[in-house]
Amino acid sequence: MTSGTITSGIATREPAVRLQGVTKSFGNVQAVKGIDLELQQGEVVAFLGPNGAGKTTTIDMILGLSQPTSGTATVLGMKPREAIARGLVSAVMQTGGLIKDLSVRETVAYTASLFADTMPVDEAIENAGITHIADRKVGKCSGGEQQRLRFAMALLPDPALLLLDEPTTGMDVEGRRTFWNAIRRDADQGRTVLFATHYLEEADQYADRIVLISQGRKVADGTGAEIRSLAAGRTVRATIPGLDATIESGLRAIGGVDQLDVRGDQIVVHTKDSDAVARYLLDRTAARDLEITSKNLEDAFLALTGDSE
Repeated sequence: MTSGTITSGIATREPAVRLQGVTKSFGNVQAVKGIDLELQQGEVVAFLGPNGAGKTTTIDMILGLSQPTSGTATVLGMKPREAIARGLVSAVMQTGGLIKDLSVRETVAYTASLFADTMPVDEAIENAGITHIADRKVGKCSGGEQQRLRFAMALLPDPALLLLDEPTTGMDVEGRRTFWNAIRRDADQGRTVLFATHYLEEADQYADRIVLISQGRKVADGTGAEIRSLAAGRTVRATIPGLDATIESGLRAIGGVDQLDVRGDQIVVHTKDSDAVARYLLDRTAARDLEITSKNLEDAFLALTGDSE
């Protein structure tokens, strides 16, 4: 895939998305309560949160479908609607937008006819990994194949920013792998991707960053490992010949140590600062077989959002 709009010199120094103090109210209900967020060009960012957290409302403001009640939202340094009018933004939604009686190729060709300048139809189809079903009627396509068709349609204007809503719903394992490989190639050439998903392992594996929102506020922003650490810290395990009370006292004195368990010559430390604990063990003791683990992203998601989904 290429990203010609990105290299065309349009707002190349601006963040792909910038939200500053963005709020959104519907009557007495405040759906978004002051979100600050910047996405740099070429990033793949997962947007996570429980139902009702404000994800869709925030994405609607990035797409220019609604206006912030307060604060500002810009896309590549422009108002969202201006960026969309210039073909710099595309979105892949979960449902809708397809005519069942058309073939896959006819659908992409029809969509291409709506733009003044697009990539070739067959290139978009190939990039979406659906060349083998190009002549199939849309109504005969599986849910995952229809999602990849929507992806092909979104690629036509070669957007600088691509927003994806549950992009791999209905795809099999191979389809997901092909899809994310295509997304990564795009990001390597400068395209920015923001995707909402309920597949937490997918966010952890494919996103450069994960932005987690809850009750209209951003509660975490970082890599999967950073967010897991924020939620519950990490566990450091090690075997220490000659483990004694002095070593235990030294560990307890380290900031961020929540719990310490001794099992013979093995020690298990629950801590918010695993680096400091590891340094102490390696520098000050005869520790061996040191292992650092963290809880999975689902544990972090539940801890940070208080959600029980």
